[in-house]
Amino acid sequence: MQETSFCLRVGHLLPYSMSDSNTTNFINPSTFILLGIPGLEAAHVWISIPFCTMYIITMLGNFTILLIVKMDTSLHVPMYYFLCMLAVADLLLSTSTLPKTLSIFWFNSREIDFGACLTQMYFIHCVSVMESGIFVAMALDRYVAICDPLRHSTILTSPVVAKIGLAIVLRGSMLVLPYPFLVRQWPYCRTNIIPHTYCEHMAVVNLACADIRVSSYYGLFLAFFLSSLDVFFIALSYTQILRAIFSIPTKDARLKTFGTCGSHICIILGSYIPALFSFLTHRFGHNVPLHFHILMANMYLLVPPMLNPIIYGVRTKQIRDRLLRLFIIKGPKVSSLFSGSHTQLRAKLAGNMVLGPLS
Repeated sequence: MQETSFCLRVGHLLPYSMSDSNTTNFINPSTFILLGIPGLEAAHVWISIPFCTMYIITMLGNFTILLIVKMDTSLHVPMYYFLCMLAVADLLLSTSTLPKTLSIFWFNSREIDFGACLTQMYFIHCVSVMESGIFVAMALDRYVAICDPLRHSTILTSPVVAKIGLAIVLRGSMLVLPYPFLVRQWPYCRTNIIPHTYCEHMAVVNLACADIRVSSYYGLFLAFFLSSLDVFFIALSYTQILRAIFSIPTKDARLKTFGTCGSHICIILGSYIPALFSFLTHRFGHNVPLHFHILMANMYLLVPPMLNPIIYGVRTKQIRDRLLRLFIIKGPKVSSLFSGSHTQLRAKLAGNMVLGPLS
């Protein structure tokens, strides 16, 4: 066993003890070494406090959403089915990374098996693509509810919602499937040290001593083409919703719908921008401090899953009422949503939309 210093692209030397077989001429290393946040090792324990807090809030918030929707049959409608899909995706996304990250911060447990690293990488990117598809489905649901409310229940039936959910899962699973297969075929003859808290795709690919253009170009294709396509459909849906808003005579309903659109756009931007930033800095951001990039990459996996149940769930009137009935004595009875004229129905759907402001 000899001591070898590896000169990483992070700008400083990092000593690590390993055998020659792990440093030269190996095809697939048995393990990778996750460094955590290089440059901030002394602060790992302190950084773990907000990370752990956000993870706990994420788990409690999303499990609460799932429990409430399961218990209340009046919430068994497309809007809440999609909300449950988003909650499950948030739980998978945060759980695929946070336990390992916290073990690095708390116990200095940096090793991760090569197969486990590929599995983690696959789930991170697969679930991210699924979440993007869920945002499109939620925008479609809101478009039908606001622009054609009388046909909402006949267009988005339970079988249709199930098929949309299946399409979202298959799309994410199949499009990300090339990632681990491409990564597995590259030779890793320089080092197996990953300057990150988890196995991000390009962080792993950059360790290969081979032509990685196929992986890089495919990643760029997914990031730009798929995201642009999803954002286009979301924008198209909300353009039609905004047109419908101006035909609503009630000022309060218009304000609630405007609030819904603004909040939804903020959540979408909060999900897409950090992901895009993390993706681009791995390829082009050579002047971006490494610790800042890694912190932003972790925020992308932590903050949206924590905020989604708060914004999409707690600020939805029906879920608020159900929470009051659960934790107090008796909450106000939720009035029937599908009563009244076409205009009143549209106003009610606008006011009770996901992300509707607190009243």
